[in-house]
Amino acid sequence: MKKVRGIKPVKRKSSHVDFKGDINKYKRNYKDEIDEEKAKLQLEGRNSVLEALNSGKTIDKIIVKQGEIEGTLKVIVAKAHEKGIVVSKVDKAKMDEISVTGNNQGVIAFCPAHEYSSVEEILQKAYDKNEDPFIIVLDEITDPHNLGAIIRTADACGAHGVIIPKRRSVSLTAVVAKASAGAIEYVSVARVTNIANTIDMLKKSGVWTAAADMDGEEYFDAPLKGAIAVVIGNEGKGVSRLVKEKCDFSLSIPMLGKISSLNASVAAGLIMYEIVRQRKV
Repeated sequence: MKKVRGIKPVKRKSSHVDFKGDINKYKRNYKDEIDEEKAKLQLEGRNSVLEALNSGKTIDKIIVKQGEIEGTLKVIVAKAHEKGIVVSKVDKAKMDEISVTGNNQGVIAFCPAHEYSSVEEILQKAYDKNEDPFIIVLDEITDPHNLGAIIRTADACGAHGVIIPKRRSVSLTAVVAKASAGAIEYVSVARVTNIANTIDMLKKSGVWTAAADMDGEEYFDAPLKGAIAVVIGNEGKGVSRLVKEKCDFSLSIPMLGKISSLNASVAAGLIMYEIVRQRKV
């Protein structure tokens, strides 16, 4: 700065904003919050997991350390299989990475962030309101943010429930709860062993089933006013062949650009709001 006689130069404060620091701070706070929630939903150690199994607590999945399954671990695995709980074996390094307490004793159980409903309860919810059932069926959605976003949109659209499979799918985790922005408290979520069999059951209950698929009828031309269950497929593979064959018809979303598919939660949202539009009209 050029000096002028009699006037002392004033040093200006930097207007630089530390965006990087702010982002890192946000990431740390978000991670701490998720870790805290995770600790509430994760049971670690043989006694804790065995007690949860004996008390009938809802458990999504159990992981055990790879190797010889003996003693209490053997009892835990047997009881889990009895109750139809998924049990996976992972190596020690993976166990340590997942562990919150650092003292897992070779077993970790994952509990849902919210209790599950049954498919029957979802149908009854619609009948109690004197409404045609409006259900979202998710065929192996693995991204917790997608599941959370779908649950949030389902609540906004007045859907009666969401159905997810027990295997090869994300469950009601802390991340899902956060991504749903609280909608997890209001939307009934049922967890089933077999999606194809569940579709058969819905059809017997008078519910039409529609798979979101690129080869289907354009969704805004399809009749979606009555009892309907929309099936949204896996983020990469879409709706599985067997599940698609079980559905009454398929729905497609026109893609006018260079990309051939949409994010699963966006596709679900478009179809859900078309159902709302048709019902209101």
